[in-house]
Amino acid sequence: MEKQSTTDTRVRCRPIGDADLEAVADLLARGFAPRPRAYFLDGLRRQAGRAVPDGLPRYGYLLETGGVPVGAVLLIFTGRSGEAGPRCNIASWYVDPPYRGHAAMLSSMALRNKQATYLNVTPAPSTWPILEAQGYRRYCSGLFAAFPLLSLIGAGRRVETVAPGTTAVAGLDEAEARLLGDHAGYGCLSLVVRGPDGPSPFVFLPFRMRSGRIPLPVMQLAYCRSVEDFVAAAAPLGRALALRGRFAVLIDAVGPVPGLAGIYTERRGRKYVKGPGEARLADLTDTELVIFGP
Repeated sequence: MEKQSTTDTRVRCRPIGDADLEAVADLLARGFAPRPRAYFLDGLRRQAGRAVPDGLPRYGYLLETGGVPVGAVLLIFTGRSGEAGPRCNIASWYVDPPYRGHAAMLSSMALRNKQATYLNVTPAPSTWPILEAQGYRRYCSGLFAAFPLLSLIGAGRRVETVAPGTTAVAGLDEAEARLLGDHAGYGCLSLVVRGPDGPSPFVFLPFRMRSGRIPLPVMQLAYCRSVEDFVAAAAPLGRALALRGRFAVLIDAVGPVPGLAGIYTERRGRKYVKGPGEARLADLTDTELVIFGP
């Protein structure tokens, strides 16, 4: 009698663990070419060092068969003071083609927490109608490319740089100071602008936006208390960024930003939220854009 194979070919879904990071990076690099493997592995390692609310997955979920990952969804959970439930950025969702019939398993696991507010900050245009049919709400319609160096607003204010690992900043509460220090450690530029009305915190994400074949160095505004705070400090921020070779700042927006010179587009930058909480403009902290990179 022929011996029956003991190889387990069932597809199962489970949380991603520390031992899975190399294999998950391989999978995602295969699914999101030309993103290099190092892009995903570096981001996963940053996730490994983050604080995650109790009982929630640190990395997300994977599909596997025979011990080999064939699908994954990354989840970036954050607990926020004053919010009823956690916030979660859903990122890098991929399933190998032969196993896409099992993708619903990932979906049900990723969205199982009904107290969480889910963000999708990098949706492909082809997925916009799908997200809206699934109950996601659009909170950002596009991007405003601002040129703060052209502004005179806020002249005379002083700009300070916050170093990676900083946990205390004069005039800021502990949570906000730690946010600036953590994001400086992710490769962002964290600044504090000091003026007569007190300190205002800012986080900028550096990347290169392509205009034709020419990559233009710009900054994305990843955090401030409100877009109005950026407008109020535009002149000193413009000078500080220009010294670093960055002359344009991309701001999540629903239209042109009053008080700033720039260009608004809806060709890119749309963002969605789902769940009991809300999302706001000028807050991309603890999302894939800062932890993995643009």
